[in-house]
Amino acid sequence: MNVLLTGAAGFIGSHVAERYLRDGDAVIGVDNLCTGSVNNLVHARTHDTFSFVEADIAEDWLALEAHVKGLGFVPDLVLHMASPASPIDYAELPLQTLAVNSRGTQNCSAAALRWKARMLFASTSESYGDPKEHPQRETYWGNVNPVGPRSCYDEAKRFGEALMMAQIRKAGLDGRIIRIFNTYGPRMRANDGRVVPNFVTQALQGQPLTIYGDGMQTRSFCYVDDLVEGIYLCAASEKTHGIVVNLGNPEEYTIRRFAEMVCDIVGVSLNIVMRDIPTDDPTRRCPDITRAKELLGWQPRVPVREGLERTIAYFRGGSGHIVAQTRPHLRQRYDRSATEADRAQ
Repeated sequence: MNVLLTGAAGFIGSHVAERYLRDGDAVIGVDNLCTGSVNNLVHARTHDTFSFVEADIAEDWLALEAHVKGLGFVPDLVLHMASPASPIDYAELPLQTLAVNSRGTQNCSAAALRWKARMLFASTSESYGDPKEHPQRETYWGNVNPVGPRSCYDEAKRFGEALMMAQIRKAGLDGRIIRIFNTYGPRMRANDGRVVPNFVTQALQGQPLTIYGDGMQTRSFCYVDDLVEGIYLCAASEKTHGIVVNLGNPEEYTIRRFAEMVCDIVGVSLNIVMRDIPTDDPTRRCPDITRAKELLGWQPRVPVREGLERTIAYFRGGSGHIVAQTRPHLRQRYDRSATEADRAQ
């Protein structure tokens, strides 16, 4: 099978690439590297069936599609994983976040139709906003502030979902949508801004752990290997055509309890510093995964503590690359990046 994967150099995208490559599939990975890193693709690049193109799918699509055609590569599956995904990233890159989930999704879906390919759009639990339903089912419409500081991500993903459904209903796209809940594991960035890398790096450095609000807000944490398997099964299933599927771990933790677990694994005493909770930060977040269980036979297998031990070992090893917080050039032009990708083959 031929797979076109956007966001391939990201934390999750790079693991997804390896999942398909292990099965012997051919994968073209695309990423503009505004938040991803080529370091995440070291293992993928050991496969002869993997190639990488540095390009912005919202801006460079025509050139990218011409490049793919020139390789004689006709995708059977389009996995649209590209987007800044942490509050730090999409606060810095709001227009790029909006573009990749709107124009980028339109470009991917239109091409998937031309290629007669299946497409999966990676949406987010942020579609539910600060939910009033617990746990969150796919049928819940959400509680989102459309003009708040997180709206560039929340509403971009909601628009992407709406665009996918329009293409499915009106154009016959063989599409499906996943909503990804908090995911953690190796290849997260140390400066990602989310709770797992924040807590892990602070604990390893002997610093106080930063808790926003009173620490009683909840999250559910899914290890990346489990998430990737859910993505793989959802993309392959005929049962998920035209619907949304939650992928996440339904085991709910308060942030304070999670901080205690991190410190216990690292072997340091719990020491915290309290900060004001960010605007529109959800107070509870937990998926209902009944649909994934019934349609895919999927549920998380890796216990949270075990996954944290693996993640902490990754950060102890000096990994968790830092992406510069000032990006004067958010992407390189396609003509240069495609040439470099060709030379790397």
